[in-house]
Amino acid sequence: MTNNSEAFSGERLKQSHFHPRLAELNIRDSWSSWNGYKFANYYYDAEYEYFCVRNTCATYDICPMQKYVIKGVDAEAMLNRMITRDISKMRQNRVTYVVWCTDEGRMVDDGTIFKLASDEFMLTCGSPCSAWLEKSAFGFGDVSITDKSDEIAALALQGPTSCTVLRKMGFTEIETTKPFNIKHFPFHGDTLMISRTGFTGDLGYELWVKPELAIDLWDELYAAGANYGIHPFGETATNMARIEAGFIMPGFEFNEALKTVHFEHDQTPFELNLGWLVDFKKKHFNGRSALLQEQKKGPKYTLTKLDIEGSKPAEGAYVYSNKRCSREIGYVTSAMWSPSVKANIALAMIKTEHLSGELWTEIYYEKELRQYSKVARCTIKDKPFWTPARARLTPPLEN
Repeated sequence: MTNNSEAFSGERLKQSHFHPRLAELNIRDSWSSWNGYKFANYYYDAEYEYFCVRNTCATYDICPMQKYVIKGVDAEAMLNRMITRDISKMRQNRVTYVVWCTDEGRMVDDGTIFKLASDEFMLTCGSPCSAWLEKSAFGFGDVSITDKSDEIAALALQGPTSCTVLRKMGFTEIETTKPFNIKHFPFHGDTLMISRTGFTGDLGYELWVKPELAIDLWDELYAAGANYGIHPFGETATNMARIEAGFIMPGFEFNEALKTVHFEHDQTPFELNLGWLVDFKKKHFNGRSALLQEQKKGPKYTLTKLDIEGSKPAEGAYVYSNKRCSREIGYVTSAMWSPSVKANIALAMIKTEHLSGELWTEIYYEKELRQYSKVARCTIKDKPFWTPARARLTPPLEN
C-alpha cells in the first residue's frame, strides 16, 4: 500500500513556489493535484484548518490557479465580448467575478478579472483556458494573451486576523482596502499586489508576487502571524468554507461545458442562480441569444441553498417533493454539517417548478459499520449560510 505522495510520484507533478514551506507543514503527507501541481488536501487536520479560517487566519496556496494577462487597446472589448458581465465601467485596481458561456449559453467556467490598467487585465480561473481565450480574441486587432500561471506566486490569506497580520508586516493602510479592491506595496525591491478577495466568504486577501520572492513572502507572513494563529489550509477546509458562503465549485455545482458528454449535464448561469452576472443591456456577448430565451422561459433547474433537518450531511442525496420520496425533483451537489452556522446545510439543483412546494431528502449514512437512512425536511434559504460583517467592513475590526 502506497501513500499519496508515492502514488503521484510517477506523474512528476510540478511544485508550487511555496512548496518547500508547504512540505514542511504537511505532516500527514496528504497530497492531490490541481492543474499539474502537487496540492494539499490538508496539512494536519481539515477541521482544525477550517477553524483557523473562521477564528484566526490561514493561508491557501493558489499558485496552481490559471492566470492570464490580457493587454492591448482591444483587451476590454474582447473580454466584454467573451463574458456575460459588463466590465466597461470597471475602475482600475478593482476585481470582479465573471462567467463565460458557449453559444448555447452553457457555462464554460467562472473566474475573476483584475483591471490592472486601462488596457491591461488579469483573468484567473480554475482550469486552463488558453484555447478559449485565443478563439475569443479572433477578429480583435490590438490584444495579446499571455499565460502567466507559472510566473506568478499567489497565496490567499483568510480569516478575522488576516488584516492585522498584514498591518504587522508593514503594509500601511491595508485596512482601507475595500472588498474587491487592489493595492500595490514595495516588497524586496519589487512589488507585491494585494487584493481583498478570497473563496471563504470571510475577511481575507490574496497576495500576488514574483516567484523569486515567494519564500520571502511566506517567511515574513508567518513571522508576522505567529501570535495570530496563522496556519495553512488545504482543499478540504476550503470546500467547507465555500459551502457555508454559498460559492459554487466546478465538479460539484457545475460541469465545465467543454468537458461534458451528456446533453444538459452542464449548466447555465441562470440555473446556478447567477443571473445577476448576465447583462443584456451591453452589446453582443457569447451565449446572449440562448440566455435571453432562457430568461424568458425560466431555467429548468435552480441552484438552491437548503437547511436540512438533523445533523447527517445529505451528500449525494436526491431531493423529493414528498415525504414518501416517490417523486424525485433534484439532487444535492454539496453538503456538510456547518460548525459555524450550527446547521445541516446543502446546495442542491432543484427543478425550478418545484421550488414553491415541499422539499424532502433521503440521507444515507453509516454508524458503527451499519448502513442507515432517514428522510429529512428541507427549508430553502435565500441568503448565504455564513455572512460575517467583518467580510464587508472597511476598515475591519482590530483583532
